[in-house]
Amino acid sequence: MGLVGVTKEITRHPVKSMTGEKVNQTQVMKYGLYGDRSHALLEESGSFLTITQFAQLVQYRASFSGVESLEAYPEPVIVTPAGQTYRWLDYDWLNEIEKKLLKQLTRKSYRPEHVPIGPIEDEHLLIVTDASLQSLSTSWGKHASARRFRPNLEISLLDKTPFIESEWKGKYLRIGEEVIIEVVKPCERCMIVTVDPENGTRQPDLLKKLVKEYRNEFGMYARVIRTGKINTGDGVYLIENGYPSTGSRMYSR
Repeated sequence: MGLVGVTKEITRHPVKSMTGEKVNQTQVMKYGLYGDRSHALLEESGSFLTITQFAQLVQYRASFSGVESLEAYPEPVIVTPAGQTYRWLDYDWLNEIEKKLLKQLTRKSYRPEHVPIGPIEDEHLLIVTDASLQSLSTSWGKHASARRFRPNLEISLLDKTPFIESEWKGKYLRIGEEVIIEVVKPCERCMIVTVDPENGTRQPDLLKKLVKEYRNEFGMYARVIRTGKINTGDGVYLIENGYPSTGSRMYSR
């Protein structure tokens, strides 16, 4: 088992497609970070409202307002682009989005014990590395913020080799003392990365660059194998000898 880096940032998104919150410590559940994509907006068709349909959604910020509990999530706090603060169950912020879209929306929420694949995309966690972000920024000629890629974990590598994470496919990482994840596959990107998270404007040249130079992939999906707590600054260890030993909190899908 070799140390490859440390957790630089941990980000969860209490409301799907809104800007999430950075946390210094949280619980990794069977489905991913505690509360990640646990709340969402549904269109009349039943599909999730995302940045694809409404780019301004990324300018809304969501965070949890209380202590993490396994009984129920703290009620999310929503901050609008204008800086107004509301609770998840307030109507004003939702009415504001409905007026912009000219559509009626429905709030959807899950419980702490389970958030399904769907709101959480293809796998439990999404990871990126600082070296890959820096390499892309240099190639693109603009700052490629991690927020564009909506990762749960940004890893600061000891060896700053860009895209080394692609070599972790099929391997396992231990984070801190408890959590073990399996790196499953690259994340194929869509137009969401072209939306500037600061102002909601689109920069389509970023996606064109990813398609042309990076096979339209950036970041790696990972699956939770063993749950537990993680912190910023935790060591990230590559498990060299295949599948980790089993334990009471091992899971698979």
